[in-house]
Amino acid sequence: MFYLIGLGLGDAKDITVKGLEIVRQCSRVYLEAYTSEEFYGTKLTLADRETVEQEADEILKDADITDVAFLVVGDPFGATTHSDLVLRAVKAGIPYRVIHNASIMNAVGCCGLQLYNFGETVSIVFWTDSWKPESFYDKIKRNRQNGMHTLCLLDIKIKEQSLENLMKGKKIYDPPRYMSVNQAAEQLLEIIQNRRNQDKELAITENTICVGLARVGAINQKIAAGTLQQMVNVEMGGPLHSMIITGSLHPLEIDMLKLFAVDKSSFENIRMEDSSTYVS
Repeated sequence: MFYLIGLGLGDAKDITVKGLEIVRQCSRVYLEAYTSEEFYGTKLTLADRETVEQEADEILKDADITDVAFLVVGDPFGATTHSDLVLRAVKAGIPYRVIHNASIMNAVGCCGLQLYNFGETVSIVFWTDSWKPESFYDKIKRNRQNGMHTLCLLDIKIKEQSLENLMKGKKIYDPPRYMSVNQAAEQLLEIIQNRRNQDKELAITENTICVGLARVGAINQKIAAGTLQQMVNVEMGGPLHSMIITGSLHPLEIDMLKLFAVDKSSFENIRMEDSSTYVS
C-alpha cells in the first residue's frame, strides 16, 4: 500500500494516531520537510518537491508488495504534486490510502472568520524589478464582489537557483526566503495605487480590514487584524505567514477579529465606502 499521510501544522506530534501507527509499520517513509525521526520511530528519507517531481517512480517502487508512506506537512492534497503521486500509483496498479490532517485551508478559522464565507484562495508571489504580476488582485476583487473573504498564501522560495548558477548547471541554491505579511501588504498597496492612477474602480483600499497569520497551529502562532495599511508595520515574527482580505463581515466575525486587533478603533466604524458588502 502507498500511504499519503498529513502531519498537520504544528510539530511532529500533530500527526494523527492512525497516521503514526501506519508510519511505524512501513518499510520506507518519505518526508517532504524536516521533522523528528525519533518521534516517528522509523528512518525518514527527506524528499523535497524537486525529488518528488523527478523521482516519483523511485518513491513508489515496490509499494505494491510493501508499505510505503509519504509524509506531508499539513494535508496531503495541499499541493498538486501529491495528486500526481496518486495518479502514478493508480496507473501502476498500486493501492493507496490517504490519512488527512489539518491544513492552512481550514485552520484559518482560528481568527474567527467563518470558513463557508471564503472564496477562491490566491497566491501572492515575490515581485522582482522586472516582474510584478497583479493577477491575484483580480481574484480578490471577484471574491469581494461576492462578499467573500480571500485567503492569500504567501510565496516561499526554497532551493531556488540564481540565473547564473542555472545557466552554468551548478547545483548551488539561494538561501530560503519566506514572504511576510508586511511584504504582501506592500505589494497590494502598490497595486491599489496603480489602479487608482488609472482611475479604475478599487476592489480594496488602504482601509480594508485584513488578517495576518503566522505559524498557524504552532504554540507561538500569532494573529493580527487591522487595515491593510496597518499590515505593513505589524510584527508577526518568523515564517510561515498567510493573510486574509475580508469580504462581508458578520457582526460575530467582527467581534472575533477585535480579539486580535492591531488597533480596536479600526473596527469601531467600518467605512461603508471601503466595501459595500461590509456589515456595520
